[in-house]
Amino acid sequence: MNCDRKIEVLPIKKEETFDWLKNVHYAQRVPATISYAYGIYYDKILKGCVTYGSPSGRELAQMICGDGYVQEVLELNRLVLLNNEKNEASYLVGNSMRMLPKPSIVVSYADSNQNHNGYVYQACNFLYTGMSKPRAKFWLDGKEIAERTLSTWQGQSTRQETMEKYNIISTKQMGKHRYVYFCANKKDKKERMKEFKLPTEKYPKGENKNYAVSHQPLTQPLLF
Repeated sequence: MNCDRKIEVLPIKKEETFDWLKNVHYAQRVPATISYAYGIYYDKILKGCVTYGSPSGRELAQMICGDGYVQEVLELNRLVLLNNEKNEASYLVGNSMRMLPKPSIVVSYADSNQNHNGYVYQACNFLYTGMSKPRAKFWLDGKEIAERTLSTWQGQSTRQETMEKYNIISTKQMGKHRYVYFCANKKDKKERMKEFKLPTEKYPKGENKNYAVSHQPLTQPLLF
């Protein structure tokens, strides 16, 4: 990161992330929920964003610290940067989490299918809790669709009938690296750690592979 530039991390409207998430992030879709969004600005120009929302299922929230803390769980569901400069991702994540409501429990995944190991979360001192279970990915016209979207389309039909109706194909996906961070003061963190249900493991290592960015987002100056 070039310290000669003015660098800021600020809250942004979720709508400001849509171009980034649809066209720059490899998943190419907006997550089901965005409760909080933050952008990183260089000299008042947006150069990346991070979003947080409700976990994909209540089961995920329950398995971290149990029913008593389900409402505090947020998923860091998208992180996208135009240039991905050194230390830029951890700077964005770390500063954005300081602005989340406290206490919060943040869970995030590093996609092993994209050769990601989660070094940004390691740099931010997340706890590593191993791999999630393997699952299927669903594709329509070359674009991934969320499993919850497919479930909505099903109605009274079976999944197979729905996939045949819309020409949806599925592929196997390896598990993802799962990380957890407690945005809380020492007292609140200690209380939640007493209920923490996931095993912690050593950080995974390996060579990361970055995906190519072919789209230039419509970055707008920050207006005061």
